[in-house]
Amino acid sequence: MRIELAKKHGFCFGVKRAIKIAEEHQNSYTFGPLIHNSLEINRLKSRFNVGLKEKITDFQQGDKLIIRTHGIEKRDLQYLKKNEIDYIDATCPFVTKPQEIVRDMSREGYDIVIFGDSSHPEIKGVMSYSEKPANVILEVSELEHIELSNRIALVAQTTRKIENFKNIASYLIENYKEVRVFNTICNATFENQIAAKELAEEADVMIIIGGKNSSNTKQLVTICEEVCNSCYHIESEAELNEDWFRNCRLCGITAGASTPDWIIEQVKAQVERY
Repeated sequence: MRIELAKKHGFCFGVKRAIKIAEEHQNSYTFGPLIHNSLEINRLKSRFNVGLKEKITDFQQGDKLIIRTHGIEKRDLQYLKKNEIDYIDATCPFVTKPQEIVRDMSREGYDIVIFGDSSHPEIKGVMSYSEKPANVILEVSELEHIELSNRIALVAQTTRKIENFKNIASYLIENYKEVRVFNTICNATFENQIAAKELAEEADVMIIIGGKNSSNTKQLVTICEEVCNSCYHIESEAELNEDWFRNCRLCGITAGASTPDWIIEQVKAQVERY
């Protein structure tokens, strides 16, 4: 059996930056998980004593706080400043961009449409910067039930599928007078998705490595399943099953943007043993 890694996979710029920040600031805390990968979070805890707090009110003066890659809500940032709590901002610059766009466009009177998951911390943060109620959707059909003005600004969660974003943009352009479209899907996400699909089209089985709560990893799973009949989303080599690889000629492996190289290598090494 041949094993092949997708041409683009694993850590993106924003995650690499956040991990480096965490490693350089030992004995600190993150507000919410720094990234969506529990194994890497555990590594940071054990090796660098980077802890985790889930409530902003758990922080007090003297704490070292690291803002997660997905960003935080505007009110939480204001809380930190008001209470003079020191923080290091590890928000991915590609996440900061839609926050700024939503803030500026809402100030100019545009209705805000966000393509993304309203329960995701990134989108909660982006929504909070709108100075009017923002509309968060995942499907074009949802727009049929939303009352919008003729001035609309559209942004996307950084990890969504570009095809779906195009569909939403097209619908808005066809039905409203003025639509400002900002493609805020990050390049790393786009490149990982293309590489995953190319490999999945050739593979007999695809292994997609990443946190079960990782949005971009779940997107990779969806993309691979469209072209490959045997796709498995795992977090570590412990979840592998030898039966998956029987009569397999090519095993493809890809990984989400929050998956470190050490996990990918462990998975690859285990597959090689089968």
